[in-house]
Amino acid sequence: MTFGRPSALRLDEGGLTLVEVLLAVAIVGVALAGLGVVIPVAFHGVQEGNQMSSATFLAEQMMERVRSSAWTAAPAIDCLGFSAGDAAPMPIGAACGGSIESPFPDETDGVSGHPQYQRTVRIAGCAISPCAGVTTAGLRLVEVAVAYTPLTARGVSAGPKTVRLAWLVSQK
Repeated sequence: MTFGRPSALRLDEGGLTLVEVLLAVAIVGVALAGLGVVIPVAFHGVQEGNQMSSATFLAEQMMERVRSSAWTAAPAIDCLGFSAGDAAPMPIGAACGGSIESPFPDETDGVSGHPQYQRTVRIAGCAISPCAGVTTAGLRLVEVAVAYTPLTARGVSAGPKTVRLAWLVSQK
């Protein structure tokens, strides 16, 4: 070992060249650009799923209200009612407290607490038209529809969507 003499250059020194660094930056940039495209689409999917879950909840909530309505043969109570054409169902008879208003009114200006949703209930008698292939006076077809307008990944309206639930109710 000699002192004072410069050491020879090593050919095996580790490090990155400018070309390697630029190539790594380009690869990372492409990956980040891909994420920039995927994230809004994923956010849209989550948001639409949230809206659909809320609409389904609101439809199920109304189904529970319908299910709890009295419709019995003896004594004759019909608080469930029928829908005439495309109107909300009306109770039949005075046994429902003499109400002449629908127990399930259309909520086209927004559901309470959820103004971006519209909810309607239609009840058809199975004695008049077959319900799931069955014609009997002891069944009614209840349909609840909840409409909402989802947003696309770009934040604009994609047109209305509707969640529909149908249920056959039998007289007690």
